[in-house]
Amino acid sequence: MSQSPSTQSVSSKETSEGSRNTEVTKRSNDRGTTTIDDSVVAKIAGIATREVSGVASMGGSISGAVAEVVGRIRGEEHATSGVGVEVGTRQAAVDLVITVEYPATITEVASSVRDNVIDRIEKLTGLEVVEVNIAVTGLAFPGGEEEGDESRVE
Repeated sequence: MSQSPSTQSVSSKETSEGSRNTEVTKRSNDRGTTTIDDSVVAKIAGIATREVSGVASMGGSISGAVAEVVGRIRGEEHATSGVGVEVGTRQAAVDLVITVEYPATITEVASSVRDNVIDRIEKLTGLEVVEVNIAVTGLAFPGGEEEGDESRVE
C-alpha cells in the first residue's frame, strides 16, 4: 500500500498480552509508525476531566477507595479511575464517572468536561471522539467534620 508523505491512518490490533493498542500511523518517507495504547487515551481523558472546575473526584465510592489504595502503593494518583475508553480504528468513545462539587450546576460541569475531553484527545492523538458519556454519581459538599474535608452524598 503506497501512501503520500502526509497520509495518516489509524488502526487497532491485539497485543500478545491481550490488551488492545491503537496505532496512529503517520508516514513521512516511510520513517516508521507511532503506537498509542488505550491506557494513554484513558489517562488523557482523566487529566482533562480533572482540569474542569466543579469536578470533585472521579470514580464511584468503591473505585475511588481502590484508586486511593493503588495511588498510595504507586506513590501517585491513579489517573484512570472512573474512566473507560473504547478505541476503534479512527474513533474513540469515553465513559466517565464523576462527583460534582456542590453548588456547581451539574449540566454545566458535564458540558465543560465533555468539551475538554474531546478537545484534548483529538488534539493529542488525532482520533475523532464520537461520544463522551458522563455518569454523575455524587455531590461533594465542602465543610465536613474537619475544615477542608468534603462530605459525599450518593
